[in-house]
Amino acid sequence: MRRLFIPGFAVVFAAAVLAGVFFRTVRLDLRPMHHDEANQAVKFGGLLEEGEYRYDPDDHHGPTLYYLTLPFARIAGRTTLAGLDETVLRLVPALFGVGIILLLLLFKGAMPREALAAAGLLVAVSPAMTYYSRFYIQETLLVFFLVGAAGCAWRWHAAAREPERTERRIFGPAEEAPSPRPKAAAAWAAGAGFFCGLMYATKETSVILFGAAGGALILVGLLERKKKKRGVRRARHVSPGFGYAAAFGAAAFAPAWLLYTSFLKNRGGFVDSLLAFGGYLERASGGTIHDHPWHFYFSTLIWSRTGEGPVWSEGLVIALAAAGAFTALGAIKAGDADTRFSRALLFFTLGAAAVYSVIPYKTPWNLLPFFMGLILLAGNGTAVMMRISRFLAVRALVVALLAPGFVNLGLQAWRANDVHPADPRNPYVYAQTVPDFLKLVKRVEDIAEVSTDGRRMLIMVVAPPEETWPLPWSLREYERVGYWTDAAAVAGINITNVPFVIAGLDAAEELGDSLENSHQAEFYGLRPEVHLVVFIRRDLWEMHLVRMDKQETAIRRDGKGHP
Repeated sequence: MRRLFIPGFAVVFAAAVLAGVFFRTVRLDLRPMHHDEANQAVKFGGLLEEGEYRYDPDDHHGPTLYYLTLPFARIAGRTTLAGLDETVLRLVPALFGVGIILLLLLFKGAMPREALAAAGLLVAVSPAMTYYSRFYIQETLLVFFLVGAAGCAWRWHAAAREPERTERRIFGPAEEAPSPRPKAAAAWAAGAGFFCGLMYATKETSVILFGAAGGALILVGLLERKKKKRGVRRARHVSPGFGYAAAFGAAAFAPAWLLYTSFLKNRGGFVDSLLAFGGYLERASGGTIHDHPWHFYFSTLIWSRTGEGPVWSEGLVIALAAAGAFTALGAIKAGDADTRFSRALLFFTLGAAAVYSVIPYKTPWNLLPFFMGLILLAGNGTAVMMRISRFLAVRALVVALLAPGFVNLGLQAWRANDVHPADPRNPYVYAQTVPDFLKLVKRVEDIAEVSTDGRRMLIMVVAPPEETWPLPWSLREYERVGYWTDAAAVAGINITNVPFVIAGLDAAEELGDSLENSHQAEFYGLRPEVHLVVFIRRDLWEMHLVRMDKQETAIRRDGKGHP
């Protein structure tokens, strides 16, 4: 039976990897660029074109996303911001999202194979995990490094501990008794530190995860000490703790320091990363448009429906995670799952979820780190259900009962990423650029084609920053684009000769009288309840209409529908 199961695990795990690739990499350019993605993309453009990066303590988060995008851009042959596109950029988090599935193999020995396979499938098809793996932001990278750190920490623990049953060394053959492996333990400690350093270099919220992990380990340690007092003999670690701690600390500090200092080009960058917490604490305390109630994340995951739109739910993950939590607490026999790991996982997940929920500032992608913990617990929960009986027929029945739930998650992932990627009824869509904005970008292209200046046509954007993005990304191929935050800032400029003006509603109201006779006005959506007004100089507008009329005439004559 065991021989049959191992190939079965390989098949299921390989299927999870393939599903992860499919849901994360197909049609990456389908969704309009979110303003946060555009912001990150333009920041990366500076590194790509000039080789310069400087940490900004007020915005953009850590540097890993930018430096890890460099090899993707180089392989794709892109050397300028204008040469980039959505597919190249989004491929970075997409492949790191697939990497999360592969990293689960580090938990061999901590979780049963059924649990690893189930967790791999859930990561592969989860709507939340897939949707934000297609987002050019830091969150998926943070989860990848988190899983890597946890996996290496588990391996460190397994390599450093003494045998579970020390009596085997006394009564059994010496060569069969397991023994500590200090060199391997030190290597895994360094690996855990390296991933922790990358977590810190990815996003400031990593400190929440460090705190949750530290609290979980303390709780598990207290429970183990209580067991010892009861006479239950457990494994203990070999003593060279200082060496392991040194390996961990050095490996954690080195990548964070190098990345934040831009590889020593900006020596104050690491200190800036520490000082940045003041601003982020102020932002997290509330008073922004991103304030949401404590249950925002779980409401999004468990049940969501807008109007007559489709139902969205990852309740299956929550239910299976609850079963996994019972195994961690010892209420259900967990087979060959390591109880200490399961408890650490449970305490970490609860702690991280509690902190993220208490903080008023919430964006939906912030749920990913603790949702990853729920997925691992759900893997254990699945394993418990599959081992509910030793009879193969019963296990097959359990698989048959669970399979529709996994398939349903896959269908939701397809719906989230391919059918409703920018639809506000999709609960993972948040302040998303609406498809109507792409019509504005197309209109700029239309006017540039009739302008004698072409892509050197002057474009004036008059709007506050929150109504400007993702224009700097969308207009990256145009050489003369100027940005002003309000109408007062352009008071001394003769705007009646400007070929193309893009304005927020407030600015448009103030500029409207000046442009009424010289420009044609159009309205476009930017985000839900946010609109832009476009003013096109009339001579260019009329040339555009003539061109469109000629194209339509040519299409009618051609009869093939091609201009």
